[in-house]
Amino acid sequence: MSQYLLSIDQGTTSSRAILFDLQGQPHAVRQQEFPQQFPASGWVEHDPEEIWNSVRRTIDSVVAEETTAADEIVAVGITNQRETTVVWDRATGKPIYNAIVWQDRRTAAFCESLKARDLEADVNARTGLLIDPYFSATKVRWILDHVDGAQARAERGELAFGTIDSFLLWRLTGGKVHRTDATNASRTLLFNIHTQDWDDELLKLFDVPRALLPEVLDSADDFGVVSEGGALNGARVLGMAGDQQAALFGQTCFESGMAKSTYGTGCFLMLNTGDQALASQHRLLTTVAYRVNGKPTYALEGSIFIAGATIQWLRDGLRLIRDACETEPMAEGTPVDHGVYLVPAFTGLGAPYWDPNARGAIFGLTRDTGIKEIVTAGLQSVCYQTKDLQKAMEKDGLRPVNLRVDGGMVANNWVLQFLADILGARVDRPSLVETTALGAAYLAGLKAGVYSSLDELASLWRCDRTFEPAMTKAKRDELYDGWIAAVNRL
Repeated sequence: MSQYLLSIDQGTTSSRAILFDLQGQPHAVRQQEFPQQFPASGWVEHDPEEIWNSVRRTIDSVVAEETTAADEIVAVGITNQRETTVVWDRATGKPIYNAIVWQDRRTAAFCESLKARDLEADVNARTGLLIDPYFSATKVRWILDHVDGAQARAERGELAFGTIDSFLLWRLTGGKVHRTDATNASRTLLFNIHTQDWDDELLKLFDVPRALLPEVLDSADDFGVVSEGGALNGARVLGMAGDQQAALFGQTCFESGMAKSTYGTGCFLMLNTGDQALASQHRLLTTVAYRVNGKPTYALEGSIFIAGATIQWLRDGLRLIRDACETEPMAEGTPVDHGVYLVPAFTGLGAPYWDPNARGAIFGLTRDTGIKEIVTAGLQSVCYQTKDLQKAMEKDGLRPVNLRVDGGMVANNWVLQFLADILGARVDRPSLVETTALGAAYLAGLKAGVYSSLDELASLWRCDRTFEPAMTKAKRDELYDGWIAAVNRL
């Protein structure tokens, strides 16, 4: 009988279920997009019921295609869009408000008020994070403040808070389990990454009752048994990690100094720092990379809010292209020094700027500018933002000189060559770019005993293609200086 690991990959714009064999090869994939809601400027929401329904449908479809019984599935892993916040009724399982998405900036003024009280240094020391609308705590606070009776109900223990992983686990287990893992907990602004527990001082600061919070487990742990997952009923959830940490795990970046960068809706560069929670002096984040056997491994992370979403905007907003695959030949026919810079600050700027009020702009337009130049500038913006992160890590003494990449954008060879050129670093694309889902499957398989060690998992990684820098340093510096000038003009 065949055996599989099932990964539930719940992302910002779609949900996917991927069935992997025990060698880490995908056998079946199902994906379903769901609507994005923008109720006000800078606000981004999802309907949690639409997320749940999309997950259920992809699970049922992928299991029906490849298996005949749930007992063929050794274990289930969940990976998810991080920081996105849901509060729901424990009795009914119904959300009391839409999910507030990680991109949402509605709490910017509240964050500024906290920083004005000189609280950021202490919060950073406890969490490794900065005070920013990106993280979950201020989103929870907003929901408790704006839904009638929510604060009192939370204090009575009638409500539950979770990031998307916790909400899905609750639904999959029929409301029996309220848990998360250390990576997702570390993105809430409520979790102390040194004590590995919810922090009482932070709960007091944000006025979030402890009764609202999930239990925090390892990333490879026994999260519960599926009872409301249709074809998946009876399977055990044994792995869980936020999407970027799952990608690091799927890229098998297990040694200190190894780095990966994921190019999905946003871009996230993460560098393994081992058992040391290194504090950045240049506005990068310190986060839990994964926790296995009770031992946390840490990482430095740079978070870019808009990467692949730039190409989505060029397609759906400006209608300059019909499909993302058109961008590669356009860029190949355009000089890299065409003079146009697109700064995609649609929801503010992330690391290392952390400016929630910045908004997107295009600079350098002339009468000669056409669609090709604007599209190419959109692709380049992703690489320039990665350079920003590399520069910040370099100032912290941790320059990544070799980068493993993944996510939807890495199918574009032009982007990866320009990325290698602008970074002055080698870029490795793995044979399997679905590393976020793979990481969740690996964590589940590790807990299930399918894999004996991290070394065994590392031996499974395969390189598809390596991109070496071919640009002169003078040209690299000239192009990047133009980017910095554009950002400074926002």
